[in-house]
Amino acid sequence: MRTRTLFLIITSACLLVFSFPRIEQPFCIWFALVPLIYIMEGRSSYRCFLLGWLSGFLFYTGLIYWIVVVTTTYGKLPYPVGIVLMLLLSAYLALYTGISFALARFVEVKSSLPFPLLLPLFWVALEYVRSFLFSGFPWENLGYSQYRQLRLMQCADITGVYGISFLVVWVNAVVYLLIRGIALKRIPWKTLAFTAVILASVLLYGRFRIREVSALASASPSIDVGLVQGNVSQDIKWNKNFLDDTLNRHRALTRSALDAGAKLVIWPESATPFYFQNEPYYQQALFDLIRNQDAYLLIGSPAFASENRRLFSFNSAFLLSPAAAIAGRYDKMHLVPYGEYVPLKELFFFVDKMVEGIGDFRPGNSISLMPLPGCDFGVLICYEIIFPDLTRRFVKQGAEFLVNITNDAWFGNTGAPYQHFSMAVVRAIENKRYIARAANTGISGLISPIGEIVAASAVFSEASLTGSVSPLQLTTLYTRFGDVFAITITVVAMMLLAAFVKKR
Repeated sequence: MRTRTLFLIITSACLLVFSFPRIEQPFCIWFALVPLIYIMEGRSSYRCFLLGWLSGFLFYTGLIYWIVVVTTTYGKLPYPVGIVLMLLLSAYLALYTGISFALARFVEVKSSLPFPLLLPLFWVALEYVRSFLFSGFPWENLGYSQYRQLRLMQCADITGVYGISFLVVWVNAVVYLLIRGIALKRIPWKTLAFTAVILASVLLYGRFRIREVSALASASPSIDVGLVQGNVSQDIKWNKNFLDDTLNRHRALTRSALDAGAKLVIWPESATPFYFQNEPYYQQALFDLIRNQDAYLLIGSPAFASENRRLFSFNSAFLLSPAAAIAGRYDKMHLVPYGEYVPLKELFFFVDKMVEGIGDFRPGNSISLMPLPGCDFGVLICYEIIFPDLTRRFVKQGAEFLVNITNDAWFGNTGAPYQHFSMAVVRAIENKRYIARAANTGISGLISPIGEIVAASAVFSEASLTGSVSPLQLTTLYTRFGDVFAITITVVAMMLLAAFVKKR
C-alpha cells in the first residue's frame, strides 16, 4: 500500500472520530469520506472493500476504545485481552464500512451509475442491517454526529436518524464530485443544484418544526421532574457493606428534588442494588420518602419471577406512588450481550457477564407504560435508548414523555457517556417527546422534543436536577411508520444488487 493511500485512509478515519463526542467537531463529517472516495476511484470491488474496511477499523477503534475500560476495569479481564476484544468488535463493525464501498463499486462497474452517488444507498442500508443483526449495535451512526444541529435534525421525525446519515454521505459524495469537476473543468451543476434544494428543504422544515413543536410544548401543562445522580462507583455498587450509604445518598438527593417541587423523582438504573420486591425494610424506607409529598418515585432495581419452580431475574424499573404502592413496572427487553447475559452460554461456558451480584438476566416480553395522574410515560433502560424502533414503539403505544435510566459508570472517564447521551437526543427529535434521563455517574439531563438539551449534569458528580417536561400527544411520521425510509433504501439497494448480479 502506498504511503499516500495509507495517509488518506488515516485522515478519513480521524475526521470521522473527530465528528463525535468527546472531540465533537461535527463539521468534519461532511467531508470525512472524501479521501476514501478519492482513493477508490478505478479500483476493484475487492480492493474497495479492503480499503473501506481498514478505514472503518481505524474509525471504530478510535470511537469505541472505551470497550477496553469496560472489559478490564469491570469485566476483570487482563488488559491485553480487553484490547483484543475491542479490536475484534472494531473489525466486525468495519465490515459494514468495507461492504458498503465494495457494493457501490460493484454496481457502478455493472451500470452507468456513479460510484460516489451509490455510496449513500449502500451505507444507509448497512447501517440499518447493523441495527438488528446479531442483537444489533447501532452505536453512533453517522447521523448522530449532528445531534446539536437542531434545524438540520428535525427531519429525523420523518426518516429517523438514517435520513441524516444518508444526507451526510450524499454531501460527502457531492463534495468529491465538485472537487473532481473543478479539476476536470466539468462541474456537476445539476447534482449541486439538487443537493442545494434538498439541504434548503431540510433546513426550512427544521425551522418550521422547531417553531411548531416549541409552541405546542409551551402551551401544554407541565410536570416537574427531579433527576437523581448518585455517582456510586461500580466497584462498590453491589457491595453489601455500602448498601445503606448508597441508599442514604440517593434519599438525600431525592429530598432536594422534592424540596424544589418535583412531582416525579427518577433514580438511575439499578440504583437499588437489591431485589426491591423482596426487601420490606428498604421498600418501606423508599415509600416513606414520598408518602406525604404528592410525588412519585421511579427506581431501577433487579426483579425476579418464578416459572416452573425456577427463578428468573430481570433488569427492571418500578414506579412507586404516594399511596405506598407499586404503580407500574417495566422489565428491560433489549439486554446487553455479555453485560447482562451470555449468548450461547452452553458453547461459551468459560465466559461470564460483567454485572455483579446477579445471574443472567431474562428479557422482558412486553412494553408497559408508567401511569401518572393525567398522563403515561415510557421507560427505556440503559442502552435501549440507542434503538430507534424500540423507542418509537413506546411512543406509539401512548407514552407522552420518555425516561431513560442508565448506569454509565461502566464507561469510566471516556467519551462513551457523551456518545450515549447524544443518541438519546435524537430519540427525542424522532418522536417529538421530552426525555428525562437519570444516570448513575452522568450524564443526567432533560431533553426537549426538538432536541434542545435543557439541563445536563457533569459526569462523576453527585447531582439533583429539577426541571419541567410537557406530556405531548402529537404523533410523528417516524413514530407512526417506523424505519420506512431505511427499509426502502435497503430494498432499493438489494434490488440494484440483485439486478446486476443476475446480469453478470
